[in-house]
Amino acid sequence: MNYIEQYYEQIITGQIKVSRKVKIVYEKLVKDIKTPKVVKSINGETEEQEENIYIYDNQKALDAIEFIETFCKHSKGRKFAGKPFILELWQKAFVSAIFGFVDEETGFRKYKKVILFVARKNGKSTLAAAIGLYMFLMDNEPGAECYSIATKKDQAKILWLEAKRMIKKNPVLLKRVKPLISELYYEEEEATFRPLSNESDTLDGLNASFVAADEVHAMKDKNLIDVTYDSMDARDQPLFLETSTMGTVRENVFDSEYDYATNIINGYLDETSDFVDETLLAIIYELDSKEEWTDEECWQKANPGLGTIKKIKGLKDKVARAKLKPDELKNLLCKDFNIRETSVLAWLSYEDLNNEKKFNLAKMKVKYGIGGTDLSKTNDLTAAKVIFQLPKDENIYVLQQYWLPEELLDKKVKEDKIPYDKWVEKGYVRLSPGNKIHPKEVTKWFLEIRDEYGIFLPWIGYDAWSAEYWVEEMSKHFGAEAMIEVHQGKKTLSLPMQNLEADLKSKIVIYNNNPVDKWCLSNTCVDVDKNGNIQPDKGKNKRLRIDGTAALLNAYTILELKKGDYVNMI
Repeated sequence: MNYIEQYYEQIITGQIKVSRKVKIVYEKLVKDIKTPKVVKSINGETEEQEENIYIYDNQKALDAIEFIETFCKHSKGRKFAGKPFILELWQKAFVSAIFGFVDEETGFRKYKKVILFVARKNGKSTLAAAIGLYMFLMDNEPGAECYSIATKKDQAKILWLEAKRMIKKNPVLLKRVKPLISELYYEEEEATFRPLSNESDTLDGLNASFVAADEVHAMKDKNLIDVTYDSMDARDQPLFLETSTMGTVRENVFDSEYDYATNIINGYLDETSDFVDETLLAIIYELDSKEEWTDEECWQKANPGLGTIKKIKGLKDKVARAKLKPDELKNLLCKDFNIRETSVLAWLSYEDLNNEKKFNLAKMKVKYGIGGTDLSKTNDLTAAKVIFQLPKDENIYVLQQYWLPEELLDKKVKEDKIPYDKWVEKGYVRLSPGNKIHPKEVTKWFLEIRDEYGIFLPWIGYDAWSAEYWVEEMSKHFGAEAMIEVHQGKKTLSLPMQNLEADLKSKIVIYNNNPVDKWCLSNTCVDVDKNGNIQPDKGKNKRLRIDGTAALLNAYTILELKKGDYVNMI
């Protein structure tokens, strides 16, 4: 049994508590060990699809672990300074996953990008430095270029200095590596290891083989990550390693990376998911809910090194203080329990919103439905929904369509890391010509629902913002009395949103497992006032969309307003 299987065995038997995301990832890794996976990729030069079979080579994993434990030493603390870096099981499993999965034919590693998000004081920087040294010295990469990156030079040096101290503490390594003021130089392979920041003189001409981005939460723009990541293209098996605790500032690089990793991990649970990236390995240690911070049994979920690397007493003291001093709670949740702190709260968990049930509209005798829209002109998606019920059936069925400006498609796929192109191919998203979305496209869809499926729409809810022209157009087809404005605010939306939440959790809202619906629901935050009234909120990450949720909620609000009349109709 290898370290990945050992770790997963202790997870499923309850010996070790981990976050939901960590459990999902290691379950997948174990499956991939037992059943090598065929991964299809696009060759950048020929644009032809290639098939790669990735197997697990335990010896490659053991080689990396042996190097770290043999040659890397701790540099700080009375307990550890000068002693060999002996990896814990969670660290061995992590290193094994990075280095053990390789292409069956070439032997090159599977994972190009690796993410480790974990609470502070769990030894992430030390581990990243040791992995960096292995890449620097043992990866058999002639002319290797290794970098520790951060926005500021001083931050970039933290991980790099840890690697430098490891070199100095081992005579064998010191004979081979020259530890210079701002560079480690391995003459035999002409390899270098340097700190790099946005303050550096130039970022041109990089040909990175390894990059470590430590404390990603402190990065305010993505330029340095993009430049160094893109510079790896000429290497056969480069490695980009991101490590971080959670941050208190939203709308930065961290949120983008965290959300992308979360989409990929959730995609492991759904074989039809369009969020697929087999070159990414993301391990996210965190509490599964904010309420777990007072439950000592859950602390290990965010702190895999608790009791060994990180002292339990210190954490107990912080928790006790936070109970008495609420002003300390935000920092505790963020840094010690890896909970993202924002002014708004996440609305639904993935388990709450996920519903893979499907229905066949052609086999259903649907007479009446209720429409809902969320219009946009440029960046946001435009979304339209029709919800309907059947006699003696508690389920609420959802038909949906999304639109995106055609000229923005390629840009948004690249920048947002969202598979809009795949959604267009599958018909979930339609393209509106030009750089804006024309409301007439939405009208056309509602007419399709009426004329092709025979579903009459007595009411259609809409947000009045920028909808005047569209309402006039729709009124010509459905009647002015059918168009009902839904005022956007807690007074109108709170109760319908609470009821929608309850119905989603009860799995009676069936949206045909539509991936865009699922994505919009997962992005939705909730703004709560002092009286507990709520309304949807986008949060601060402008790349994420909640338009599908808004359209569904507008339809839901009308359903509740016209419930008696609608039931009599069907």
